[in-house]
Amino acid sequence: MQRAIAKAIGAFVALAMMSAEAVAQRNATDWDPSARPFDQRPAGSGGPSTSATRNNTLDALDKILSSSKLSALDRSLYLGIRAYQLSRLGREADSRKDIDEMGKVLPSDWQRVLSSTLPELAGDGDRAAALRTLDHALLNKPGDPWLAIAQAQVYMQIADFQRALGLLDGALDGALAGVTAEADRRTALFLRGHANFDLGRYAEAASDFEASLEGRTTLKARLSPLLWRYAAQVRARGPARGDARATLGRELGKEDLGEWPGPIAKFVLGKLSAGELEVAAETGEAAKRANGKCPSAFFMGIDALRRGDKQRAREQLQLAQARCPTVSEFNWAAASELKRF
Repeated sequence: MQRAIAKAIGAFVALAMMSAEAVAQRNATDWDPSARPFDQRPAGSGGPSTSATRNNTLDALDKILSSSKLSALDRSLYLGIRAYQLSRLGREADSRKDIDEMGKVLPSDWQRVLSSTLPELAGDGDRAAALRTLDHALLNKPGDPWLAIAQAQVYMQIADFQRALGLLDGALDGALAGVTAEADRRTALFLRGHANFDLGRYAEAASDFEASLEGRTTLKARLSPLLWRYAAQVRARGPARGDARATLGRELGKEDLGEWPGPIAKFVLGKLSAGELEVAAETGEAAKRANGKCPSAFFMGIDALRRGDKQRAREQLQLAQARCPTVSEFNWAAASELKRF
């Protein structure tokens, strides 16, 4: 499903530039944000935001949604985008109508579609419109954990990590507590790990990242939570800090770390120099697609903190903040760490 959202948000950018066309049929199975390549984000932020452009974008969305050939998933995706766009224009009643229609078109998954779409759309700076749209959705499905997860992500974009933590606690203690689908809890745990990390609650963050590993069987699925757990352990007080590198090494064993973001793991394990990591981040095709220079700077900063080199850590975290988009967990973490210096 993350691929679906990426394509839809990409189409939104094209719409804003008046060159949109319908997206292809999508895979609707992947809802886990930690499963995507490190920091690979749909290109949905920073687009034009003038009133005229918004109206033009709305006209293009109306044209797409007039087609009878859209799948239920495609129609739900575009309805969610239009609901957000209508809210930006102050047309709240029309925005609510699109939310209502999403529930009719895709009854079982519309809230997941909105949860995956709105945080990315909010990245263009209009978080208030995203939150209003989610509020409309919650009127239709009060207490829905996926809508709460989306709210939490938007609040993290504006550095309100305490409020995000409360929403994620509620999702995990409430509706998700009895959910059998592991992926649902993994997503909430992974995001709560970030809220805890950004609040400086490193032990709690490490515990959440650890819990989000449950059910993951491949290196690709495990590497992101493992690296974030390592970062939290480095920043925590007590034995976990000293054991962070060794713990990561045991987890990875003899895994092949050649594919991105494997070189980041090799670097933090002392098997790759900082210069070699920079080269890998700038030259590898997968790394370039995933904005590899962003996480590489962040983990160089974490490594410097592990070694007690605060000046180097400050420089690298400032670089990460500059390289990483505002919808990126690396941006949030770098900014939070810099505030604690």
